[in-house]
Amino acid sequence: MKVLNLCCANGHAFEGWFASLDDFQSQLERKLVACPMCNDLAVTRLPSAPRLNLSGARAPTRQEPAAGAAPPGPADAATLTVATGGHPMADIHARWLQAVQQVMRDTEDVGERFPEEARRIHYGEVAQRGIRGQATPEQRAELADEGIEVLPLPIPAALKGPVQ
Repeated sequence: MKVLNLCCANGHAFEGWFASLDDFQSQLERKLVACPMCNDLAVTRLPSAPRLNLSGARAPTRQEPAAGAAPPGPADAATLTVATGGHPMADIHARWLQAVQQVMRDTEDVGERFPEEARRIHYGEVAQRGIRGQATPEQRAELADEGIEVLPLPIPAALKGPVQ
């Protein structure tokens, strides 16, 4: 099993697991390797140091998660681990991903019914609750005109389905 540090053209660093280097190359050529943050297919391999077990060396100790790393979510939620690879934006990406995961855990997906559900909640027709879904820029403008605050939040492709 090969664990590779990868990076997309947008600078998102992440980790990929492959059976071998040939398997990685094959998947890359067939455009099966995509960035879990933005779904970019322009993925490159970052340099990484091999782990060497030298005689007399101590076994590595368990390390605590890095500050700002996304905590594991519930068993049914997709959890994505981002390898920093020393990239300066990695902490920001990890915090953003943690916020997106929390929004997905704490809100109901109403899909394309979002504008209607937001209005029903705003006008007291149904109980208040956190919702998320899709709305066009025009629908968002109409909601804003009615005093209904909405926030566009791009969801990384990896969180829209199971992470493998």
